[in-house]
Amino acid sequence: MSVEQMYQEIILDHYREKLNSGLREPFQAEVHHVNPSCGDEITLRIDLEGNKIKDVSYHSEGCSISQASTSVMSELLIEREVADAMALHDEFLEMMQSQGKAEPDEDRLEDGIAFVGVSQFPARVKCAMLGWSAVRDAILRAQGAQDPQPTHDTTEEH
Repeated sequence: MSVEQMYQEIILDHYREKLNSGLREPFQAEVHHVNPSCGDEITLRIDLEGNKIKDVSYHSEGCSISQASTSVMSELLIEREVADAMALHDEFLEMMQSQGKAEPDEDRLEDGIAFVGVSQFPARVKCAMLGWSAVRDAILRAQGAQDPQPTHDTTEEH
């Protein structure tokens, strides 16, 4: 099995078995993001405990890439310090902007490295980034919010 086939299998596995899918309580922030170029949508909730991510839950509709990427992201970020989660967001974004030239750190991104091939297709980068953009937004809102308040954002550019 080639590396590309292995990466495709990881993406399909996460699409079929979406980790942390389903909105849960408690949460400090809820955000709704839409990728208008393809119609992918996500509603995501974040539960912080101090500077640690206690839970990430979501409901999403869209292509296999957006849903698989969100599954990978949620699994990576639960139980992480917020600062480390934001650093992982930046590392994933950098990989997605590399046009397939990045050599991602598997120890850091784990199954997230499967999306390096997706970065060769600009239209698909937005799909892969949807959940990551939503979680970044939710973290920032949770850090400044006292009551969970849903927000609705349209994600145009990443």
